[in-house]
Amino acid sequence: MAPLKALLFDVGGVLVLSPFQAIVDYEKENNIPSGWINFAISWSSPDGCWQRLERGEIALDDAFFQGFGEDLHNIHAWADFQRKACTGRKKLKDLALANPTQLGDPVSLKAEAADSEPTDQDRGARSSPSTGGSGSRSEPSDPQPLKSLKQLAKENPTQLGDPVSLKAETADSEPTEHDRGARSPSEKPPQTQQPKRLKDLATENASQLGDPVSLKAETAASSPTNQDRGASSPTPTTSASPPPPFTISAPTLFWNMMTISRTPDPHLAPYLSHLASLSPRPFLLGALSNTIAFPASHPFAAATAPSAPLRRSFDVFIASAEVGLRKPHREIYELALRALDRLDRERGGAGVAPGEVLFLDDIAENVRMGREVGMRTLRVRLGETEGAVRALEEATGVRRGEARGSKL
Repeated sequence: MAPLKALLFDVGGVLVLSPFQAIVDYEKENNIPSGWINFAISWSSPDGCWQRLERGEIALDDAFFQGFGEDLHNIHAWADFQRKACTGRKKLKDLALANPTQLGDPVSLKAEAADSEPTDQDRGARSSPSTGGSGSRSEPSDPQPLKSLKQLAKENPTQLGDPVSLKAETADSEPTEHDRGARSPSEKPPQTQQPKRLKDLATENASQLGDPVSLKAETAASSPTNQDRGASSPTPTTSASPPPPFTISAPTLFWNMMTISRTPDPHLAPYLSHLASLSPRPFLLGALSNTIAFPASHPFAAATAPSAPLRRSFDVFIASAEVGLRKPHREIYELALRALDRLDRERGGAGVAPGEVLFLDDIAENVRMGREVGMRTLRVRLGETEGAVRALEEATGVRRGEARGSKL
């Protein structure tokens, strides 16, 4: 593996405290369902107000807060959030209990989740064997063996389909005459019923297979039309999805997020300062950050200006609001890599390849894109920045307070 030549840092959640902590705190204080705010912001991507602000396409003004508030109360995002939350709460064990012949023995499922064989306690065994006589309890009867898909198909053809076709499908071939029970030419074959289509089965077994109109629409990957339903009148208006049952103050949430991210991280910020103080610097130091352009009159504007102390620690600083791109868009990563490579060549080096850069970020999708463009990556999880410093020390060979070259 080639030695490291450059370190590329995210800022929020890495070098300064994470704005995500402000989101978590706001949800707890205001009884907002956990995860909703991040979900709503992500759901509005790529053209929600938050994303457009970070790309520098809109100003930080009243119009932004109005649009940001609408994104946080989007009824379609809320409906999607509820569906996914409901699905996540449905446990495999519940499904197994409801459909043991389809999903298997719930005791075995429990053991599988624990990566072990089911114990006697799992199976409801007594603490000691029955010794007979008065007071003794009879042993439970042996459980029925699980039925295979083929057996279920034979016993319930209208639910699972034609067992002959199922057999052929397993073999990846057409069913043979032997499969279909063909007789010799002298024998007269019995009359057989034509296999039924899904729509026919739905019509006869609506409670099992659902509304045939909906099934037809599902096959066509669309919603059922009025013609499907036999309607002659115009489309009736349907009731809108209910809005979220809470109110989020977009300005309050936003400024909470911005305020917490003014605070340097107690572990990674000092480590960056130490690397920047070394002469000569053992690595190129770069930043790749989704940023916000504050109005010039706002106190936070000075902290993000090119002359700010944090920015002076870096050789390269790529700010989303200044370049019109934001992570995880691939192009902004390539822009950062080109800037590092160009700077190294200007200083007499051989350039910087993606595999010679270590990228740090706190968001999983940003880290994945870093890997996709060829960089080494380190995800900095919320509340685990001290561990990230240890990982950096291992990767760079530079301990806090020491000056040494790259270990890799």
